[in-house]
Amino acid sequence: METTHSLPFDSFLDKMRNPASLDLVRSIKSFIVSFSFNAGNPENDGKRIQDFFLTTEAAIRDHPLWAGSTDEEIDNALEGLEKYVMTKLHSRTFASSAEDIKMDREISEKICLLQTFLRPEHLDIPVVLQNEASWLLAEKELKKINAFKAPREKLLCIMNCCRVINNLLLNASISEDHVPGGADDFLPVLIYVTIKANPPQLHSNLKFIQLYRRQSKLISEAAYYHTNLVSAKSFIVDLNAKSLSIEETEFEESMQAARLVNRVPQITSPTIDKISTFGKQTDPGPSTEMHKRKTNINDHHIAILGSAGSNYPYMEAEAGELTVADVERLLGLYKDVVTKYNSLCNTVRHLSISKTTVSPAAEGTNDLLRGRNGTSRDTDCKGD
Repeated sequence: METTHSLPFDSFLDKMRNPASLDLVRSIKSFIVSFSFNAGNPENDGKRIQDFFLTTEAAIRDHPLWAGSTDEEIDNALEGLEKYVMTKLHSRTFASSAEDIKMDREISEKICLLQTFLRPEHLDIPVVLQNEASWLLAEKELKKINAFKAPREKLLCIMNCCRVINNLLLNASISEDHVPGGADDFLPVLIYVTIKANPPQLHSNLKFIQLYRRQSKLISEAAYYHTNLVSAKSFIVDLNAKSLSIEETEFEESMQAARLVNRVPQITSPTIDKISTFGKQTDPGPSTEMHKRKTNINDHHIAILGSAGSNYPYMEAEAGELTVADVERLLGLYKDVVTKYNSLCNTVRHLSISKTTVSPAAEGTNDLLRGRNGTSRDTDCKGD
């Protein structure tokens, strides 16, 4: 798998430290400063940065520091330029609109619900392609995407994930005599892996790569894998019972049960009452900050329930602030949460067992890419 090595970036920085590069350094820093002060507009921002990359590429090719350099050395310099500029501008360009933030949250929340019941059979994934070890490796690569700020490195996370899936398909075709189905095999597995991984800020990461990866590099294999993940994201956004091999009533009941499970960690009134009860026990003496927090909880727990950010009284606490009594309270909360979680899990399990009908046989993986009317779903990479 390709790694996000830093050699091109280190080489670029070394060149920029050379006094002969002063003109380039001034140009780059001037662009970053002027860009930072302009109001955000993702599409215009993307064009502006792509234009800057092209202009600076011409300047690098003509610069004495790169005289006689090979195409690979020039390309490494341009990769370093992209990483430097986009790392500096990451906070200004990534998830830069309220719409992007909202979309990220909605996708993540929907995936959380789907994770509780979705199985490979629901996506018509053949048994021969159901390889947990490979899927876990692919998930691991996809989850890394937010650890990086440069478009190239984010794209490499997607490519490494997709290469694992591709290798799985190839091995299955060789060892299991499975006839390769192309996108009909690849996309369902990618969708399943994406749901299992629930990569953070999926929408914003895909959009960031689309807008700010150098266009000369978003081609061929890179463009194919990026486009497929965009298609997987779109499928998840629009996903309903008709998208899967599952009865509509079972889908709706599973989604409802998942919503209940995902609400369990919130502290309810009885739980907060327990905090008040524990508070009457002998306390070796909490810090002033923790005492203020607990007093606020005990005195105003009804008001707190209506406050979105105060349902978790220890969220802002540091380890050194906790006392023995705090540990007792946290143990009580933990037991309460686990009891409720097990109760809801049993409810979900009973719902599944009580089904008297069997889901219809898989209609083939092509259904994943087609609507009910037989029209192929659009798998082109569209602007978000």
